[in-house]
Amino acid sequence: MTSVAEAPPPSPSKRFQFLIIATSIINGIVMNTWHSKDSPVFETKNSKSIVHPFIVKGHRGLTINPYQGCQHRCGYCYATYEWSPEFYDKIYAKSNAPEVLESQLKSWKSDTIEPVMVSSATDAYQPAELKYGLTRKCIEILQKYNVPYYVFTKSKIIERDLQLHQKYKDDCFLVWSITTTDEKIRRVIEPGTPPAHSMFKVIKKFADAGVCCGVSIDPILPFISDSPDHVQEIVDSCYDAGVAYVFGALLRLRSDIWERVKIILELLHIENGIDQYKNVIYQFKEPLKPWFNVGANKSYETSVLQRLKEKVLEKGMIFDFPDLIRNVRLNSNKNPSAYPGGEQAILLSYM
Repeated sequence: MTSVAEAPPPSPSKRFQFLIIATSIINGIVMNTWHSKDSPVFETKNSKSIVHPFIVKGHRGLTINPYQGCQHRCGYCYATYEWSPEFYDKIYAKSNAPEVLESQLKSWKSDTIEPVMVSSATDAYQPAELKYGLTRKCIEILQKYNVPYYVFTKSKIIERDLQLHQKYKDDCFLVWSITTTDEKIRRVIEPGTPPAHSMFKVIKKFADAGVCCGVSIDPILPFISDSPDHVQEIVDSCYDAGVAYVFGALLRLRSDIWERVKIILELLHIENGIDQYKNVIYQFKEPLKPWFNVGANKSYETSVLQRLKEKVLEKGMIFDFPDLIRNVRLNSNKNPSAYPGGEQAILLSYM
């Protein structure tokens, strides 16, 4: 029988659970517990509106979010604000989203409309989509009204809608967010996502079907996924899959995100990682103020992104997010001849 003194160290999974629980107790923040073997609870809710304006990195547009919360459990997730403390564990399906979307488009006050992002604060193709199908229904309505759109996802489930997006390929842009090709890292930082190699197989199917595809390497995590070899492997996989656009961004820290990142650094055994983040890369003192975002220092950020850009351009891909259509004519019931002579605005011509 093993004595206490001879007892083996706790397994990585038990050690992880201890760190998660300890951090949650210390900080009193439920949203830090992003790792769980339990499936999230699904609930339905009604929304008064589904189309909302947004601005991201200088790009203006509209967004719809058929779901609230996300099952992918990414430790670095920016959408885990205080207004959604059960973000990982309770997924709300906006059951009336398709009907509200169509109602809003029918009553649109302008004859023009900007591109729609599906989705900005969740993953439109998370597992809940298999149960509710809200994303597919919303996409069908966007196509019905000739609205250009782009989708950000970390899922393979989007493959189900290959033909749906293919028939609209001139007016849609699909982006997969891929953070790492290292399975050891993925299981720690984003345990609810599929492995990168399986996502690249799906991407290739869309690219082969003529759909414009992009990969966002966002966030790039210092000392975890920022090495030249790490970045090169993702870029090579993008090229092999026929990706047209590749872009990326450095991790931004916020108080809740920082608490989770500290656990990640410990679990991945990044030596002096916490001190390096605080004193070198992000240069801040604890505690971080709620809602306050901290970016990496400019010299480090420039170095990492310049290296990524060089690798992307070497492969003949485009290091950028494509320019999107501005003020597209909306084909609504009040304006049935939005495209005179049947001519449609083409999203790809603006890229």
